[in-house]
Amino acid sequence: MPDFQLLAETVIEGGTPTRQDCQAILGTPDTQTLDLVNAAFRIRQQYFGKTVRLQMLLNAKSGACQEDCHYCSQSSVSSAPIDRYALVSLDEMREGARRAVAAKAQRYCVVMSGRSPLDREIRDIATAVRHIKEEFPIQVCCSLGLLSQDQAQELKAAGVDRINHNLNTSEAYHPAICTTHTYKDRVTTLKNARAAGLELCSGGIIGMGEQDEDLIDLAFALREVSPDSIPINMLHPIAGTPLGDNHHLTPQQCLRILCLFRFVHPRTEIRIAGGREFNLRTLQPLALYVADSLFVDGYLTTPGQPASDAQKMIEDLGFEVQADYLPALTG
Repeated sequence: MPDFQLLAETVIEGGTPTRQDCQAILGTPDTQTLDLVNAAFRIRQQYFGKTVRLQMLLNAKSGACQEDCHYCSQSSVSSAPIDRYALVSLDEMREGARRAVAAKAQRYCVVMSGRSPLDREIRDIATAVRHIKEEFPIQVCCSLGLLSQDQAQELKAAGVDRINHNLNTSEAYHPAICTTHTYKDRVTTLKNARAAGLELCSGGIIGMGEQDEDLIDLAFALREVSPDSIPINMLHPIAGTPLGDNHHLTPQQCLRILCLFRFVHPRTEIRIAGGREFNLRTLQPLALYVADSLFVDGYLTTPGQPASDAQKMIEDLGFEVQADYLPALTG
């Protein structure tokens, strides 16, 4: 077992963990997980202090997706009883931004189901973003599926700051969770967004049956992408989806995986995303010693922690909400 404090010092000085170090992080016994978290906190504090960035999302188009992503309640292979609706109105998108500002969120993420957006949906979202930017002091992120470079450029011109498109898992494991698009399709969307001058938000989903090697592969693949933000989703199994019975994650395991990404991505915003309430449970506060960002007020088809409760948790930790926008340092 490596000396994690020494490893943290090495990372702060510009070093990168080896794959052997990463295996040791993931293999840390439960009895030593707090020591690992403490070492990861040294890195987090070095680059982010005790600030926490909040983000709120809007499920702007729900269900009826033709993709077969096994984790998703909106996919073509899901029988989960969810709300299904077309792209919401301009007023609903503006109202979502108003709620995000009221919750002290730094970013507002507009999400829609489907393989990729129609051109008219891009136009509608672009119009909404222009109105939001005129009215509210908030960053706008869009998660819209596979994007062409033209679509990415139109969103950039409208004022969109960031595109979310997760790699989700390792390239080797991707076919086990989705067959209707490829891992390379996801990478292409990220390249299109970057070429358009958009910031990138890209991370993964843990707990889908992947092995430690897949988690390590994902962590290093994201170094090649160099995203501005890395959301770590923790599978919230939903009845009616192919992964509905995957109840494998433990709170301690989630903390170790977060530590892995912090050691590999010391300067990048790491967000505790979907499934944190379900999987971390009473250990949620400990995760903020590693990550520096979180979602509030729910996800796409599952509820989440109210913003007021998240703010109280942050306050109890002696941390503070970072309301103003500061570009993430990529590393």
